[in-house]
Amino acid sequence: MGSCLSPHLPLPQSSCVRLDWYPAGKDERCRVVAWTCHCRSVHYELCESGGLAFIRRFTQGQQPAETHRVRVGEARATWFALLSGMAR
Repeated sequence: MGSCLSPHLPLPQSSCVRLDWYPAGKDERCRVVAWTCHCRSVHYELCESGGLAFIRRFTQGQQPAETHRVRVGEARATWFALLSGMAR
């Protein structure tokens, strides 16, 4: 993993918030503004579309899943919680 440039998620903390995941929307355009490393079997993207944002989860061998669309600031707070092990 020494050659990876994107962040890897730490282990979930004991007080980790469980995020709700839903099937990914089809054919929806969005801008990916941040992501975790793709070298793991599960990786994430922070996406923005139409003034809202959401997190997309990719799990190897499964269809992508997404959180609900929320205001950009709220999604970024959730993204930072994900990166710190405080959300999954």
